Amino acid sequence: MTEDTARRPPVTRRGVRTRQALVDAARVIFERDGYLDARLSDITAEANCSTGTFYTYFNDKEEIFAAVMEATKNEMLHPGMEHVDGVDDPAAIIEASNRAYLESYRRNAKLMQLLEQVSNIDPQVRELRRARGWVFVERNARAIKDLQERGLADPDLDPVMASRVLSGMISRFAYATFVLNDGGDFEELVYTATRLWCNALRIDHHLPGRDAMRKK
Repeated sequence: MTEDTARRPPVTRRGVRTRQALVDAARVIFERDGYLDARLSDITAEANCSTGTFYTYFNDKEEIFAAVMEATKNEMLHPGMEHVDGVDDPAAIIEASNRAYLESYRRNAKLMQLLEQVSNIDPQVRELRRARGWVFVERNARAIKDLQERGLADPDLDPVMASRVLSGMISRFAYATFVLNDGGDFEELVYTATRLWCNALRIDHHLPGRDAMRKK
């Protein structure tokens, strides 16, 4: 699926609702059956629409899978660090961003597992995964650069490279925790991730203790 062959988004309210119903239905079927065993007929039955209606909005299973993953990307990306600008304590901003990301990853763990699996066998889904990851890297790099310009983070770090390393760390950490079921107390996970971010960026922080965070 390429930009040239992708269907244009609907322009009517009814069209928007129908497309969203298909995306919601596809999520149910992908989570239930997996990507390879998911059938378009099951998706349309779940959405209570016809096969012809499906092809009005999507070309194939790959395209609707991308739409499902786009919805989860938007959920996991926001709120982000730039949504709490003006807060004096950068550690509080990082903690809020880590908490929102990990909570969203936990809700979407089945889909994140599918994205990992399918990207290993489908080059186009692999590209989707790569592009998706870069959205997070670029968002976090902008936040790191802003902290550097304000004299709050290590100025010698390349913000993009630092973001790649730290974002990758949190992503794999979340995958191991919520997909591989490594487990761990959630507040301890947030505390550790935030402290490592702050230490890596040499941010002066006064994080609440573990016991205080567990009470949130």
